[in-house]
Amino acid sequence: MQVGFYFDQERCIGCHTCSVACKDKNNVPAGSAHWRQVRLLERGKYPNVRLLRLSLACNHCADPACVAACPAGAIEKREADGIVVVNRERCLGGDICGRFCLEACPYDAPQFGEESNPKMQKCDFCLDQLQAGEQPACAAACPMLALEAGPLEELEREHDTALSAEGVPDPAETRPSLRFRRAATRVRTAPVPAR
Repeated sequence: MQVGFYFDQERCIGCHTCSVACKDKNNVPAGSAHWRQVRLLERGKYPNVRLLRLSLACNHCADPACVAACPAGAIEKREADGIVVVNRERCLGGDICGRFCLEACPYDAPQFGEESNPKMQKCDFCLDQLQAGEQPACAAACPMLALEAGPLEELEREHDTALSAEGVPDPAETRPSLRFRRAATRVRTAPVPAR
């Protein structure tokens, strides 16, 4: 079984509740480390503009580039559920190893704090909540129900999914355990004020 995320780009309003819930649940200190990131993507030119939102964390890829890049073998993909986990005790620290895991990841999932020689940290799919049959903190907190987590096969059965969405790197590289409902391709035209 492979667990993963489903993200509905149409529903997301960019409120960052998922990101805040993740930081809170995992005791990630205030600062630059964000296990889940919400990005805003601007497309078009006035008066034909679009604003898309994208919520990304570790995608627990089928072929995680971070695992191969880690010189200490501190990152592993669990066989039982496909979750990619980091052993922070084994991690050499970003100042020593050169943050190869972050360089290798096309999604910027590996995160480093601001302390001296910070250890890598990232989404672990809220393993404790998963074992209790609950959604990860990010999905449970989303007020728009734009984010869902679970076995990838179930998510694909329940939703009309796509392998990628606008603003997401090519999924062929690492085969992320992430599925999307693409944002509509319609372009809203802003009214032009009368003179």
